[in-house]
Amino acid sequence: MCGTNNREDLDLTPIQESSCACCSTPAISAEPADTTGSVYELEGLTCGHCVQTVEESVRAVSGADSVTVTLVAGSISTLTVAGTATPEMVRAAVVTAGYTVV
Repeated sequence: MCGTNNREDLDLTPIQESSCACCSTPAISAEPADTTGSVYELEGLTCGHCVQTVEESVRAVSGADSVTVTLVAGSISTLTVAGTATPEMVRAAVVTAGYTVV
């Protein structure tokens, strides 16, 4: 119709190559990155569901006032946490969610 063959022209990540079984296409966080707070580098995030899982886990940490993940699917994503949460508590929340702090 519009000159695009959706089945062949879309760059989809096969589920076998994705560490997240809930979907197979990369997603980008809709929220702009917060530039204040402690920044952590994360591995293993591949989609919006991964972002949501990490953000919810870290928000539950005492002292985490603002939590934002900037997704870079297939590479190193960043987590920014503002507040008084300790790095150890943030790392533990990320690991509990099933991801890795680099």
